[in-house]
Amino acid sequence: MSKSTIKVALIGNPNVGKTSVFNQLTGLNQQVGNYPGITVEKKQGISKLSESVKAKIIDLPGTYSLNASSIDENVVIELLLNKNDEDFPDVAVVVSEVENIKRNLLLFTQIKDLEIPTILVINMADRMSLKGIEFDIPVLERELKTKIALVSSRKKTGISDLKELILNYESLSTEPCLHASVIDPDYFNNLRRAFPNQLLYKLWLVITQDVNFLNLERNEIKSSFTKSHSDLKRLQQKETIKRYQFINDTLKIGQKIDITKASDLRAKLDRILTHKVFGYLIFFSILLLIFQSIFDWSTIPMEFIDETFTSLSAYTKNHLPSGEFTNLLSEGIIPGISGIVIFIPQIAFLFLFISVLEESGYMSRVVFLMDKIMRRFGLSGKSIVPLISGTACAIPAIMGARNIENWKERLITILVTPFTTCSARLPVYAILISLIIPEERVFGFLSLQGLTLMLLYLIGFGMAVLSATILNYFLKLNCKSYFVIEMPSYKVPMFKNVALNVIEKTKAFVTGAGKIILALSIILWFLGSHGPSKKFDNAEAIVATELKQNNTSIDTEILENKINSYKLEHSYIGILGKTIEPVIQPLGYDWKIGIAVVSSFAAREVFVGTLATIYNVGNHSDEEVTIKNRMAAEVHPETGKKVFNFASGISLLLFYAFAMQCMSTIAIVKKETNSWKWPLLQFIFMSGFAYVTALVAYQILK
Repeated sequence: MSKSTIKVALIGNPNVGKTSVFNQLTGLNQQVGNYPGITVEKKQGISKLSESVKAKIIDLPGTYSLNASSIDENVVIELLLNKNDEDFPDVAVVVSEVENIKRNLLLFTQIKDLEIPTILVINMADRMSLKGIEFDIPVLERELKTKIALVSSRKKTGISDLKELILNYESLSTEPCLHASVIDPDYFNNLRRAFPNQLLYKLWLVITQDVNFLNLERNEIKSSFTKSHSDLKRLQQKETIKRYQFINDTLKIGQKIDITKASDLRAKLDRILTHKVFGYLIFFSILLLIFQSIFDWSTIPMEFIDETFTSLSAYTKNHLPSGEFTNLLSEGIIPGISGIVIFIPQIAFLFLFISVLEESGYMSRVVFLMDKIMRRFGLSGKSIVPLISGTACAIPAIMGARNIENWKERLITILVTPFTTCSARLPVYAILISLIIPEERVFGFLSLQGLTLMLLYLIGFGMAVLSATILNYFLKLNCKSYFVIEMPSYKVPMFKNVALNVIEKTKAFVTGAGKIILALSIILWFLGSHGPSKKFDNAEAIVATELKQNNTSIDTEILENKINSYKLEHSYIGILGKTIEPVIQPLGYDWKIGIAVVSSFAAREVFVGTLATIYNVGNHSDEEVTIKNRMAAEVHPETGKKVFNFASGISLLLFYAFAMQCMSTIAIVKKETNSWKWPLLQFIFMSGFAYVTALVAYQILK
């Protein structure tokens, strides 16, 4: 890290607008990864402070205090304690917000005790007049021994002031607001004498938290200054009381609130949106709107992308020199990638709606609303968060179960979350629904395709709840837990935050799936373009002989298609498909669908890309036919009936609604449970249930 780069830790409670401040500082200069060794999201970005100085902004997980109760909060503590960490900050920026500054300042005073240069950001300043709040900034700066930036992310005010404060961080006072040692002077004096070269509050955190600190042996400290768990908790509570006494005294002289100006709009909205009847009707209506829009709004861009890739594949085949490389491009890579790129519009719209709901504050109301139902099925109230966030991706949703304290409740949540329909299933659902469900409307405005998509989401969620009930019974879960969630203020979603979130999540989806699809497309193309037997090598002669024996006369194009079909059946991939066909035939699938199902275990969305590759292998027709049209035209050679009919389509939809078709999810379940037992049981149950359901559905509907 060069001297011209300042390392900044962005810290704050959940729902204080920390992400908005981060986005204002960094814009699109962001990277998302995981902290080394743990699956906790790490966001960082670059902010230009001046012509010669920039800041590396590290957006730390939200935390209420340095008394950690989760892995996410431990990340914050371990970074702030370890000066040897490459991301140890030169300056800490603590984000608070105008309505809850009293609670936010608890974390601020703790960080000040670590003697790190610290800036206080009071966010959402545009709400001050609405809430009748005034701050005496000079008084607060004097009492808190810091500099304060009054910021409105929405109105884009105060960010330049914040950058200036970061730039001049060396002038900030590192003096604590108050000393935690007052809670037990004798104990802390002994601690100071034993470790005179260490910061006292850091020693206290090492004793009370499950963290590692520099070269000190944690056991050495705890053995010398051991206290019972109840004594430590008592001292922590005493520390918290002391800090709030200081905060109250400070706000008495630095803050004024005119309650006559405060708006009660939030209370009125909450009465409606969390109503025991209207709350569910509103939520259901919003879901209906989302799924209708996903189909209606994305149709035009999806058709454009599909036709563009089809034209590109045909152009590549017709204008590049004939050979293996051209075939690889036109029949493997381009069709395979198109199988995922085509769904960017639908994925983007899904994340758009989720981002708007989260930004507005409504998602917290949904969590509160659904908690009343979920408790009846043995799930913790906190399980709702992973189940709802699982609509984006099961992996971070499963990681989100870490804040569930009870192990059995957490285990149940981890095991049932993959039933929730994630965005990776959306490409499969979209292509199959468009093939088997007509583009008709009910009551003149409700799309049948949109209703089908919504029904699949509800089926997945219902299965998660049913599975939780079964697990709750067999695991004999009798302990109770309590669900606490903060209700943030309602806000008009910020366009920049929503746009950045949609771009980030869509890009992650496409690049993550794209790597897998590119590799699989190359493998599938090779397996479909080569064969082990003479039947593959002599396909032209064999087909010509069969036609001659049958006295069949066909034109050149049909003959070429028959040869290509024969070669595909006797290729490596054809032999594999024919091997597994007896197992999947009762479900209404042919060997090509079987290959797509098997390969999609790498990632569900690979299903469409695999079919796109298989249908293009050996296809030398000059006609530009889209993947959707190829799937619609695919027929069984023996019967001449369509492969993707209503019965087989419903069977496939149900299979993907319930099957564990994601090796990444299995890996994260193993990591979170620290055992192969649970992911294997999960895989066997989900796959078995999916097979049986798909089998029954096809046999009834055919």
